[in-house]
Amino acid sequence: MIGILIIAHAPLASALRACALHVFPDCAAGVLAIDVLPDDPPEVSLAKARNAMAALNSPEVLLLSDVFGATPCNVAQKLHDGLHTRLLAGANLPMLLRSVCYRHEGLEALATRAHAGGTQGVMPVGSTEPHHQKGKRHAPSHHDHQQ
Repeated sequence: MIGILIIAHAPLASALRACALHVFPDCAAGVLAIDVLPDDPPEVSLAKARNAMAALNSPEVLLLSDVFGATPCNVAQKLHDGLHTRLLAGANLPMLLRSVCYRHEGLEALATRAHAGGTQGVMPVGSTEPHHQKGKRHAPSHHDHQQ
């Protein structure tokens, strides 16, 4: 089974993992997270990530990072060998959930599915106000606050 390592700005990596475990509690051993702290030197984050890779004990690993070009992604790039790993930046929950569901597939297929899940999970959502109904309209500066 392919391991998944999330490397992201704190607390995003741990939060994404916690959400995945909420939906798929049995995936705990195969999905690990490294939160990159603001004051940690990149070498510290890299050491943590290498330890997490070893803890996954998987011959292949999908690396997920939050922002391309930022420290978490730069750390992940140092782990990425192109042979036993694939790296995707822009990690989001739909991407991670898709990844967890298809960990049994090959690494290339998993990376493709993860990418599709991440992009398909981002969509514009229209107003919940019914269309073409006459009724009370608020002034543009009026805000309804409901909790």
